[in-house]
Amino acid sequence: MADHDSIRDQLVQCYTGVVHDVMRADGHRNFTLPPDMTPLIPDQVLCGPAFTISGHIDESADPHETLLAWTGLLSKARSGHIWAAQPNDNTIAHMGELSAETLAKRGIRGCVIDGGIRDTRFLVDIGFQAWRRFHTPRDIVGMWLPDAVDVEIVIGDVAIQPGDYLLGDLDGMVRIPKDKAADIAARASEAMQTENKVRTAILEGTDPQEAYLQYGKF
Repeated sequence: MADHDSIRDQLVQCYTGVVHDVMRADGHRNFTLPPDMTPLIPDQVLCGPAFTISGHIDESADPHETLLAWTGLLSKARSGHIWAAQPNDNTIAHMGELSAETLAKRGIRGCVIDGGIRDTRFLVDIGFQAWRRFHTPRDIVGMWLPDAVDVEIVIGDVAIQPGDYLLGDLDGMVRIPKDKAADIAARASEAMQTENKVRTAILEGTDPQEAYLQYGKF
């Protein structure tokens, strides 16, 4: 099996539309994240395997306990991965400046959080990409505790397994099964080459239907 870096290098040269089309043709379903999850840095592509986290709100939690749990969670993050979190909460921020600085230093490529973030200007300044639903100044202290890492999480109708690949660009984000990622990346690259041929034909004056019939893609 190809390693993480080689798969990522191939996927990051693709775009979500062509990856989507390849996966749709294979019969995959429920692999596109909800459209109201958007990137903090719009023109920055985020791609890599998922380091998954789940947790829950606990308003009775001791502030010291929550910070110990949170910093311990940061210490488990794996270099080259994307921090992918299902916090099961829509009221507080689950990523901020110090956490992003810590993760970036550890080689984390960015985060995908089914919830909120804060310190957004700092995250933009350091180039830490964050896919999220909302912003808020409220944080996890005395409010939230992690349940587990390296477990399946669900965002919208998309189940994300540890190590599944995530690819996000201006069109949205897709989840690519880890055991199919190398094949999907290779076929998406091939599809892009075919699209280039269709594009060239159209620019040279070929009728669009003729171009579709000739190349089988449009």
